[in-house]
Amino acid sequence: MPQPARKKGKRPPTLADVGREAGVSAMAVSAVLNGSNSSVRISEETQRRIRKAAADLRYRPNIAARALVNRRMNTIGTFIVVEGLELNHYFLEVFNGIIAGASKHKQNVTVFTLDTWSDAKEQLERAFDGRIDGMILIAPIVGEEFAKGMNADMPCVSLHSNVDIQGIVNLESDEEKGAYEMVRFLIEKGHRRILHLAGPRGLVGAERRIAGYKQALSEAGIAFEESLLKSMAYSDVEARAVMTEWLQDNPREALPDAIFCANDQMALGCVEALSAAGLRVPEDVSVSGFDDTLIARVSMPPLTTVRQPLREMGMEAVSMLLKRIDGEDVEGEGTQQSVVFPTELVVRKSVEER
Repeated sequence: MPQPARKKGKRPPTLADVGREAGVSAMAVSAVLNGSNSSVRISEETQRRIRKAAADLRYRPNIAARALVNRRMNTIGTFIVVEGLELNHYFLEVFNGIIAGASKHKQNVTVFTLDTWSDAKEQLERAFDGRIDGMILIAPIVGEEFAKGMNADMPCVSLHSNVDIQGIVNLESDEEKGAYEMVRFLIEKGHRRILHLAGPRGLVGAERRIAGYKQALSEAGIAFEESLLKSMAYSDVEARAVMTEWLQDNPREALPDAIFCANDQMALGCVEALSAAGLRVPEDVSVSGFDDTLIARVSMPPLTTVRQPLREMGMEAVSMLLKRIDGEDVEGEGTQQSVVFPTELVVRKSVEER
């Protein structure tokens, strides 16, 4: 028995359909609906008729076709390396700003994740396959080959890059000053034996915070003790393990007056280790962090920290990237340029006067 013919689905209306409905050419419809400069030469009455016809027919523009015409996808990408089981809160704060900035400029955001920065250049070149107009590199740790510069057809900006990348503007904060002001504050509160849980040695941010820590000690006439500097990954898990081991290896009398952690996530792990050992914060030891992420604001007790304007930096990264995409003059074109944001000491209840 012959099967009944399948009904063809109703096709979506085209520019030509809208043009026939409005009594104009498809080119005129395109000029009005796609916002072309030529639409200013079309009378208000004709533009009104075109928009009414489009609404009546429920015309929806072909975004892909429009992107080909405009050579813009109105989509930016972000590159990050995800380590461990949880996303670092630093990235969440920066993302908050990127999303806010993208929304302000009517851009979409695509997230590209990497296992390691070692193959970032190859991955980055693959990402520029028509899906995105530009890329924001978040805390890239890249080698010499990558640092030599990017293809001019691949607009990028970076946040907290570990090296100078030729042709890419880098947004960073005054980390050394922030660390210096935090340790000076701890000293002013009467703390002289200050343990620093630092980030990985060799990374620019970690070294700058160590430099600020040492400078504050030196100015106060406090001798630097190698045993009071511990380096590790920017991780609450690792900070908890390192702090637990330190407490096991040192007598209670050697307990520091205060602990300055290189980020808030490490401070969280530090507080957990102290609590497990029966020590109270800040009654037995004061603890401070760096970044002023959500952890610092909701932890118990609320964490004294150094605020990096991470949300504002994410928003500014979007604005600067769009300038690069649009071919606008950006200071430092062809070279690496750093835009340095100020840090701010944020005092909460995790630090107590000694």
